Amino acid sequence: MTPPSLINITYRYRLIPTFGRGTIRRFGRNASALKKMAARDYEDLLQCAIPVFEGLFPPTQDTIVRRLLFELGTWHAFAKLRLHTETTVDDLESSTTRLGESLRVFEKDICRKYKTYDLPSEEAARTRRKSATTLGSQKQKEKMGSTQSTHTRRQRLFRLETVKLHSLGGYAKAIRLHGTTDSYNTQTACLTTLSSMW
Repeated sequence: MTPPSLINITYRYRLIPTFGRGTIRRFGRNASALKKMAARDYEDLLQCAIPVFEGLFPPTQDTIVRRLLFELGTWHAFAKLRLHTETTVDDLESSTTRLGESLRVFEKDICRKYKTYDLPSEEAARTRRKSATTLGSQKQKEKMGSTQSTHTRRQRLFRLETVKLHSLGGYAKAIRLHGTTDSYNTQTACLTTLSSMW
């Protein structure tokens, strides 16, 4: 995406009014930077994403992006239900299948047409880490004087082969085995593992 599109995304998120008490909160000044955000903020971004992204891409790509955003929202709504029936778990499985199909189309038809790069904050952090490891002590820094490194932005590719995406398929099975996702967390699993060791 070009910078004007990012500005447009931020502007569009800022136009969205709040909804209910804590349901949709006011978006920050730079929603596209994704800084200082809690999980509820990401959820709000997802719930409002379709009208925000509408029209930012050429028509055929816009349809693919909106379909993906719809499937992400649908999957998220099913996954976070507090009460499930066999029908809703089956619907979650169907939603997972459709989400996988939409992600593959998105990767094939959209991602290959755009070059994406690290955010400036990610690039700055990487540069700081690199200079801290290569320069070492303060004496070496003084000997080298001012170090103006010429670095290039690192290109980032969308990949479907990640643990996060792969684990989406296990949600329905986990709900059938352990109940809704709000009734347990990783701490419960860790405590169960520790208690079995004693």
